Amino acid sequence: MAHLEKGRYPMKEDIKSRLLVTGGAGFIGSNFIHYILGEHPEWTITNLDSLTYAGNLENLKDIENDPRYKFVKGDITNRELVNQLVGQGIDVIVNFAAESHVDRSIMDASPFIRTNIEGTQVLLEAAREYSIKLFLQVSTDEVYGSLGSTGKFSEETSLAPNSPYSACKASADLLCRAYYHTHGLPIKITRCSNNYGPYQFPEKLIPLLVTNALENKEIPVYGDGMNVRDWIHTEDHCRALDFVIQHGKVGEAYNVGSDNEQTNLDLVKAILDIMGKSHDLIKFVTDRAGHDLRYAIDNTKIESETGWKPRISFEEGLKNTVNWYVQNESWWRRIKSGEYADYYQQMYSQR
Repeated sequence: MAHLEKGRYPMKEDIKSRLLVTGGAGFIGSNFIHYILGEHPEWTITNLDSLTYAGNLENLKDIENDPRYKFVKGDITNRELVNQLVGQGIDVIVNFAAESHVDRSIMDASPFIRTNIEGTQVLLEAAREYSIKLFLQVSTDEVYGSLGSTGKFSEETSLAPNSPYSACKASADLLCRAYYHTHGLPIKITRCSNNYGPYQFPEKLIPLLVTNALENKEIPVYGDGMNVRDWIHTEDHCRALDFVIQHGKVGEAYNVGSDNEQTNLDLVKAILDIMGKSHDLIKFVTDRAGHDLRYAIDNTKIESETGWKPRISFEEGLKNTVNWYVQNESWWRRIKSGEYADYYQQMYSQR
């Protein structure tokens, strides 16, 4: 199936081109929108986002006037709005919308339950009522819990979430499974490893340490820094989602990873080395409650069934990502100051 890597290819299923992307102003969602509009000129996208703290329309400023793209400010728990949008002829729902920061879920899980579970159920009901062709649930490898020093997560691994965030995502996955088996709703689920790349909210590890290093501030590292994550560039993730939409089997889950396991400490040191900064900036802090030790992904299923494989090496992707944050200082400074949120909240409150 290597020919699938060449670019556009025929759809395996009867899927048309009108997408509702929820949470599309966030990190992965905005990268996905850029990718799809670049890869599929004939597709159109409606982006539904409530513009919470991690939603930033500056991520999509270069396409805001593209006739194939429309932004709607709103919450996925708003049944009337969701039904209105889906009823306008949507073919595919791609659900990125989620509260996603683990530390925030530990402090207060209520918003996570509302958005990640109740919001997903609202979307599923709309998808069922209007008989859409596909519902793609964008999930996370964190639903599987934690690995020891060996082994990888496969799609057969039992769900064993260890944080309120991952528990909510697992619940949403199970709702999708139930709607497939009970109602015959055409759903697919993807579970991806840690993403990195442009437009990631600066409280996340990689942009936090890059921006702190640029300001010669301390780099906080949980515990001893030996927690292991499999890192994938967001462009590879977006390509995987495209492949699953078109070539994945309905009712199935697909793991997405890049075989780039790194300890948090090694990752921090690698970025400081790229930036020419001293390791003395590293500060070890009290470990996160319930911190999973290790994640690793088995890509066998998605590669064999869709032909997708990651393209971007960790070394290349990490250098490009660091350079992006260095070259886009005004972007992350407006986020850290809160200026970006004030501007867009005021804009849409006047509409």
